[in-house]
Amino acid sequence: MAVADPLVHTARWRVRHYECDPNGHVNNAVYLNWAEEVAIEHADLAGFGPAWSASRGGAWVIHRQAITYHHPAVHGDEVVLTVWVEMVRGVRGTRRTEVRRAGDDRLLAEVRTEWVWVRLADGRPSAVPAEVVDAARPATLATLAHRRTAGRESPGGAGPRPTPTGPPAP
Repeated sequence: MAVADPLVHTARWRVRHYECDPNGHVNNAVYLNWAEEVAIEHADLAGFGPAWSASRGGAWVIHRQAITYHHPAVHGDEVVLTVWVEMVRGVRGTRRTEVRRAGDDRLLAEVRTEWVWVRLADGRPSAVPAEVVDAARPATLATLAHRRTAGRESPGGAGPRPTPTGPPAP
C-alpha cells in the first residue's frame, strides 16, 4: 500500500447543519475542529497516525491555534481543506490549513496549529521522533529559508505553501 505525501494533504466535505450558528454561518470553533480532523487524517494516511504514535510512546497535542477568517461557509457548501506541514523541530510541529469553498475556490479561513509531542507515560513534552523530523525536513528547511528571506525569524511567520508531490515510490 502506498503511503500518502507526508507534507501535504487535501480533503473535502459538506458543511452540515449542526455546524452552523444562528446566522447560518459555520460556527467559528468548527473551523478549528476541521483543522484538527484533517491533520489527524493526514498523519494517519502518511503512516504517522495515532497507532504509530502510541507505538512510540507519544502523542501529538495542540498547544496553540490561530485562525484568520476571510468569508463564511454556510450549510451545504462543499469545503476543501488543504493541510501542510510547515515545520517540525524540537518538541513542536506546525501545520497550516486552508479552508476553501469548492465551487469557486474562495478562501474562507486559514488556520495555523502548533502541536507538541508528549510522552504518554507522563504527558510531558518530548523530542519528536526522528522519523517524523526526517519526513518533515524539506518543509522545515523551506520554512526557515523563507523566514530568513522575508526577515521573519519569529515562529509566527508563514512558510511557503507546498505543492502536493504525491505518494513516494513503493
